[in-house]
Amino acid sequence: MASVSLQPESKTSGAVGARLSLPVEGMTCASCVGRVERALKAIPGVQLAAVNLATERADVTFSAAADPQAVVDAIERAGYSVREETTELAIEGMTCASCVGRVEKALAKVPGVRQASVNLATERAQVVHLAGAVCAADLEAAVERAGYTARRVSADTPDAGEQDDQRREGEARGLQRSLLIAAILSLPVFILEMGSHLIPAMHHWVMTVIGQQTNWYIQFVLATLVLFGPGLRFFRKGVPALLRGAPDMNSLVAVGTSAAYGYSLVATFAPQVLPQGTANVYFEASAVIVTLILLGRSLEARAKGRTSQAIKRLVGLQAKTARVERNGKTLELPLDQVTTGDVVLVRPGEKIALDGEIVDGASYVDESMISGEPVPVHKTVGAEVIGGTINKTGAFSFRVTRIGANTVLAQIIRLVEQAQGSKLPIQALVDKVTMWFVPAVMAAATLTFLIWLIFGPTPALTFALVNAVAVLIIACPCAMGLATPTSIMVGTGRAAELGVLFRKGEALQALRDVSVIALDKTGTLTKGRPELTDLVPGEGFDYDEVLGLVAAVETRSEHPIGEAIVSAAQQRGLVIDAIDHFEATPGFGVTAKVSGRTVSVGADRFMTQLGLDVSSFVATAQRLGEQGKSPLYAAIDGRLAAVIAVADPIRETTLEAIKALHALGLRVAMITGDNAATANAIARQLGIDEVAAEVLPDGKVAALKKFRVNGARVAFVGDGINDAPALAEADVGLAIGTGTDVAIEAADVVLMSGDLRGVPNAIALSQATIRNIKQNLFWAFAYNAVLIPVAAGALYPVNGTLLSPIFAAAAMALSSIFVLANALRLKGFKAPMAVSGV
Repeated sequence: MASVSLQPESKTSGAVGARLSLPVEGMTCASCVGRVERALKAIPGVQLAAVNLATERADVTFSAAADPQAVVDAIERAGYSVREETTELAIEGMTCASCVGRVEKALAKVPGVRQASVNLATERAQVVHLAGAVCAADLEAAVERAGYTARRVSADTPDAGEQDDQRREGEARGLQRSLLIAAILSLPVFILEMGSHLIPAMHHWVMTVIGQQTNWYIQFVLATLVLFGPGLRFFRKGVPALLRGAPDMNSLVAVGTSAAYGYSLVATFAPQVLPQGTANVYFEASAVIVTLILLGRSLEARAKGRTSQAIKRLVGLQAKTARVERNGKTLELPLDQVTTGDVVLVRPGEKIALDGEIVDGASYVDESMISGEPVPVHKTVGAEVIGGTINKTGAFSFRVTRIGANTVLAQIIRLVEQAQGSKLPIQALVDKVTMWFVPAVMAAATLTFLIWLIFGPTPALTFALVNAVAVLIIACPCAMGLATPTSIMVGTGRAAELGVLFRKGEALQALRDVSVIALDKTGTLTKGRPELTDLVPGEGFDYDEVLGLVAAVETRSEHPIGEAIVSAAQQRGLVIDAIDHFEATPGFGVTAKVSGRTVSVGADRFMTQLGLDVSSFVATAQRLGEQGKSPLYAAIDGRLAAVIAVADPIRETTLEAIKALHALGLRVAMITGDNAATANAIARQLGIDEVAAEVLPDGKVAALKKFRVNGARVAFVGDGINDAPALAEADVGLAIGTGTDVAIEAADVVLMSGDLRGVPNAIALSQATIRNIKQNLFWAFAYNAVLIPVAAGALYPVNGTLLSPIFAAAAMALSSIFVLANALRLKGFKAPMAVSGV
């Protein structure tokens, strides 16, 4: 994070005389410095402004409170910019959706913060702020003022995730202990009170053997131990939140149980102050409510742990040590002691420690945990290996090329964490509702109490108290807060297991809404490298004879077509003779002498120029043209010897993937630089709906806009450097993982396997995740919309139904468990297509 230059006695958060230092981008000369300084000095309250071109920083001293936003606005109006940074915080103490809103609001108030996004499921906050205007301490202090605890998380602290896991496990164990104690203490209270109401013999025994007053004393002691033992956690967090005017879930529990407990206390020790006939105790309600909510929290903690299993599994792929060759010795070293350039030895069955390039040996490597490919990949000298994958059969050594946070596995973990911590547009409504939810519930409980007290039957006070407590307890902001983030966590984790990486969580929702899939041809639909696809020899000529002679001629060519023919000859083990008298005719073809024989290779017009008739190959040439291939001809010693086709072959899985996209109701388009005839031939062969042909590398963005007919949303799939602008322009960009880093950086989704069948898998998973989120949101909102009125007694005038606070607590606990269990169903998502190696 960039440094913050502030006077020791001041802060950026509004102190008088504060000094602010910001990095300014775009300055190139002294006149730029002058313009920025004049813009800064014009800001009201700025006492001094100094801009340094060498350090590219602006130092601003205020006579009053610092205003970072005014400084940024002035710099931008002058034509320059201030860099933004993102700081990640781990937040402790959040229990419901309203907590999320309060933390976000507290962070957003810090001067210099542009955006704050908090995730309840991951307990993380992503804060986008001006570089240099905010430090982690400012953000942590803001969170603490809101009543929570914050700790900065950095990529430089590799054990941060492990610390979070240990903390969560500690919390889960603490909840289980509290639950056990509360259950043991609550059970006798529940039996004494509810048993007396439901079983006449039990009532008689209590009244004759124990006595009513002694019974109440016993319940008082046990309920007090529950409330101020295991239940104290609700008061420690809920009461301060209430006093700050920002009540949360804990406040609802604290107020609800206190009301039931306090009323019971008065009924037990000072019954004379209550109206005649209203002296009843509700110790069992207060104790059992605490127990049930602890049960819900305990189950919730266990389910939350399961939502992050994908990340744990990825982290578990990392090796702990590596066998390194140094100074002629083989040493077993921890990974943090291995450096770039070290040579690492790998034995059969071992996990590959880091990313690198094989320098000796060969083997098959299982990369399924990274790419989703079930088939081991053959690796030889020069091949890249990825840390975390598993060597299967042979032994080899590789030179380390990436370490630490730069390894592929570390980047995958970081991408999945970012996607899991992101917010979808669908969350915006939830955030607005939950900010007001708890205060609205407390208002509803107060209104319920007053209505029952004024209009309720005798004893009105008892009815008023019971129904108000039921309203407080049944409300569940937890379910609303967990509905979206838990589905995102499980969905993106499952996607990573299938070799689909959502670099941006928003792509989960955007991908579901696309109606057109635009595919780059070269390297996406095709293998990306020309191959000899056809060689049909003429009468009197042998296949290998022609191929060997043509390959000899093409050794002088640097064209990919020539390289493909040479490669095909080498793969068949043919001897390629030396040539002489090589002659090229631009636009027509080439001629050379090979072992005394004259060999010519070129287009049909070249053959005509040589006086040869190609009519015998008309049917074959027509067939090749319909397949999108451009035929070439070979002549040997003045005779037409063969028709040849070299093309970038369609991937074996392409047709299957396109059929799957059609099955999902999508239109498929192709963008290619090929001529229209060739492009249309390929489109017919693959069943592609729309074609943009003869597109130059810089014309792909314009081609995408053409597909946006009637507001259609377009996803683009590509793999090359020149695909980056199109990937960024599309509503959703999907990069083939075997492509370039530039393309991957510009994409929203990365298909690690390089298999086009990952596209329908990604779309199907997106649809499943958004469907799951909507189910969760419907349940969370419907639950509260229906049961809060029931708890308030809305059905009492109709059929006499009232909801006990105990049942309200059970329903509240179950609502969160339902949302989490529904999200966990995504772990069982089955990909519509099995992805294999390419």
